[in-house]
Amino acid sequence: MTARVLVVDDIVANVRLLEAKLTAEYFEVVTAMNGLDALEAVQRTKPDIILLDVMMPGIDGIEVCIRLKANPTTRHIPIIMVTALDQPEDRLRGLNAGADDFLTKPVSDISLFSRVKSLVRLKMLTDELRIRAETSGVIGMMVRGEAPLPSNDGHILLVDPRVSSQDRIQTALGESHEIAIATDADRALELVQTSAVAFELIIISIGLDEFDGLRLVSQIRTHDATRQTPILVVVDPSDQQQLLRALDMGVNDYLMRPIDRQELLARARTQIKRWRYTEQLRQSVKASIEMAITDSLTGLYNRRYLETHLNNLMEHYINRGKVLAVLAIDADYFKAINDTHGHDAGDTVLQELAVRIRQSTRSVDLCCRTGGEEFVLVLPGTDLPSAEVIAERLRKLVSGKPFPIAQGKAITVTVSLGVACLEGAGDTPSKIMKRADDALYRAKREGRNRVEITAA
Repeated sequence: MTARVLVVDDIVANVRLLEAKLTAEYFEVVTAMNGLDALEAVQRTKPDIILLDVMMPGIDGIEVCIRLKANPTTRHIPIIMVTALDQPEDRLRGLNAGADDFLTKPVSDISLFSRVKSLVRLKMLTDELRIRAETSGVIGMMVRGEAPLPSNDGHILLVDPRVSSQDRIQTALGESHEIAIATDADRALELVQTSAVAFELIIISIGLDEFDGLRLVSQIRTHDATRQTPILVVVDPSDQQQLLRALDMGVNDYLMRPIDRQELLARARTQIKRWRYTEQLRQSVKASIEMAITDSLTGLYNRRYLETHLNNLMEHYINRGKVLAVLAIDADYFKAINDTHGHDAGDTVLQELAVRIRQSTRSVDLCCRTGGEEFVLVLPGTDLPSAEVIAERLRKLVSGKPFPIAQGKAITVTVSLGVACLEGAGDTPSKIMKRADDALYRAKREGRNRVEITAA
């Protein structure tokens, strides 16, 4: 992993030491000697992460942090505050100012690289999500959601077999968060799988005789529901090997025993805030993808999705010598419905038609609205006789019960359907859709409210 790191400190020796350590690990390092230079360097070099000393003349590190986090163009750059060991209050001031983490002088290699790599990894993820959101056209929605996210009322899982340790952590976090406790790995995995609310942070004590904490970390990281959930481990200062292995396995943060209450609160708050922000981005991207591939009126997939997915389905089924059918569906005399009852009634009819199409299909079938009153139904693993039966059942389902429209009225609606099946190697989406459309037009010519098939 490589990244551009901005090191800010007014003492040359400190800057050179951090620069040497980071350069040896193939990070690109830029430096600044005071707060004003740091603000300018951020705009000029666009770093991936900032190591920021607290105590500097003029604008100190706290003020620099506040300014960077208040600026929409720089607020997503992770900031690690560097404080003296005898200044614990500076840690909290920095975290309250928006800093993402902190290091204490003298900075140990394990702390430096674990914190930097963890935050760079997180920034890469959030940058990717932001780019996708911008590309998908929902950056406005995402930016509107970038008001400061709450970091309290978190849902935390604590895995620790010792009652005394549980009590300390519960006392520190219980007033601000909901804590679920597991005393062993089996119970922890059970809670992960059955909890009604997703955990936003998992705290695991490692290096204990009661259970293998590292194995639990591995299991959590391979479980779909918790693959991205922040993990904070608690470890003895003497157990550096366990900590290094945990960090290599993707642990987000750590605390040394004995636990400092304020540091625990600060780290839990930071991890929960990060988690909520990345979840917000994921949901924005998910919403944009759904908007791009679904029809807003009916909730069915749209033509864009059909063209992509049908191509993949056909390739899959041709390669395996399996069958696949396509139904082209068109509402009969739909223009008359709009002209007689209005477009609102027409929209209601299309929505109800989509519901009835879904009712006649399986979960593996692909239901699409391709435009106007036209629909397509793709039936994987379905041969021509079975597809004809399904089409006839759908036709009866539509015509057999009136469609409710505005003001308590109901009207009869019918559909015409054309059926085509996969013809093996050399077949294409355009060819199978052409055959289904030809059968549909034949159904229209033959009087509507009927099914026509195209033999393979």
